[in-house]
Amino acid sequence: VQLQASGGGLVQAGGSLRLSCAATGLTLDNIAIGWFRQAPNKEREFVASISWNGVGTVYSDSVKGRFTISREIAATAVSLQMDNLQPEDTAVYYCTAGKGTQFLQRGEVTYWGQGTLVTVSS
Repeated sequence: VQLQASGGGLVQAGGSLRLSCAATGLTLDNIAIGWFRQAPNKEREFVASISWNGVGTVYSDSVKGRFTISREIAATAVSLQMDNLQPEDTAVYYCTAGKGTQFLQRGEVTYWGQGTLVTVSS
């Protein structure tokens, strides 16, 4: 199983980025996908998750209203649209997979992917 995250980069405060997570070796029909992030000298934290059919989503309070997670049914890719980025959003973002959106929110991750760095300048 591989979860490949991409789309990170450098952006100014107020700007946008779109992250993508491509899954291989994994059947996405019955699994939730989520994003975590880890800022320098901070613990890893939950960002957002989406159910297998794209209907259910969960967001952390810190990104609610600014980030949007999406997927197509049976698609092998999940996107995270990040708008109005702020310097505190600077972190390595990790794509993950788990049993459900709330499992991921609790940190119960089945698969971890590699991260992609997002840097937001002030």
